[in-house]
This record gives sequence, C-alpha cells and structure tokens, in this order.
Amino acid sequence: MRYQATLTVNGIPYPVEVEATASLLRVVRDVIGLTGSKEGCDDSECGACMMLLDGRPVNSCSYLALQADGREITTVEGLAPGDGLAPLQQALLEAGGVQCGYCTPGMLISATALLSSNPRPSEDEVRVALAGNLCRCTGYTNIVSAVLRASEGHPAGTPG
Repeated sequence: MRYQATLTVNGIPYPVEVEATASLLRVVRDVIGLTGSKEGCDDSECGACMMLLDGRPVNSCSYLALQADGREITTVEGLAPGDGLAPLQQALLEAGGVQCGYCTPGMLISATALLSSNPRPSEDEVRVALAGNLCRCTGYTNIVSAVLRASEGHPAGTPG
C-alpha cells in the first residue's frame, strides 16, 4: 500500500507517494533525487546516510519516510547557500579531512548538528558527536580539526 506524504527537504516541500516501509534515505535519493546522503551499511551503523530532521541528526536508512511527513529535513545539499561552501565544508577541505568522500556527507551533518547546539565544542565533544560516523580513510584527526576550525571562525559552522 502506498501513502501520500509531504517531505520538506532543504526548505522545499515535495509531495510524494511512498510505501509504508520506505526509508527516508531511499525516498530522498530515489524519488526526490538528492543523492548526497549515502547508503553504507543500511543498518544505522556507519552514519553515511545522516540527515537532519528538525535540526537533529538521524540515520535516514532506518528512519521511515512517513515519519518525516510534515517535518523539516536537511541533507548535505542544504548545508550551503547557492553554489558556495558553508564554512564547515570549507574547513573540512582546508584541513584535509576528505579522502574518498563517502563518509563526508554524514560527517558534515553530524558536525552541523553539534555546532548548532554547541558553537564552541571541545575536541572530546567533537569526537563524541562524530562517533556515529565511520571513516575508513582519514583516521578522524583532520575531520576533528576541521570542526574545531569551523567553530572558531564561524558560530554554528554556518555562513556568517
């Protein structure tokens, strides 16, 4: 059975018709067409699929799309205005925190949520906030440095 829902993604409402069991990740990627969030484990273990739901990070691979009906969803595509980069994205590039890039969308979402609630986190707080995001390439040091760099220069890691 299919159900009607309206998913507001990055400020744009999308009327969709979805199966009751469709994950938020599948609908955002396959129906809406925003492919920045990745499917890694499909079991809420890796964080590659992370999206903000009403400002809080969720593993979209195990979150039902129907549960997001009428709520505000932010994907990695919605973090920066226009074609530019958000300060957090720029800091990640400058710190060398991107290698293969597969984990990057989830890392950015988790770090954005952290900086929104704690604009000046400690290194330990950054590491805890990123604990749900697995990276096989970087060793996390440069990613943590980037989040700290963004927190020093730009409150909440957002354009300002």
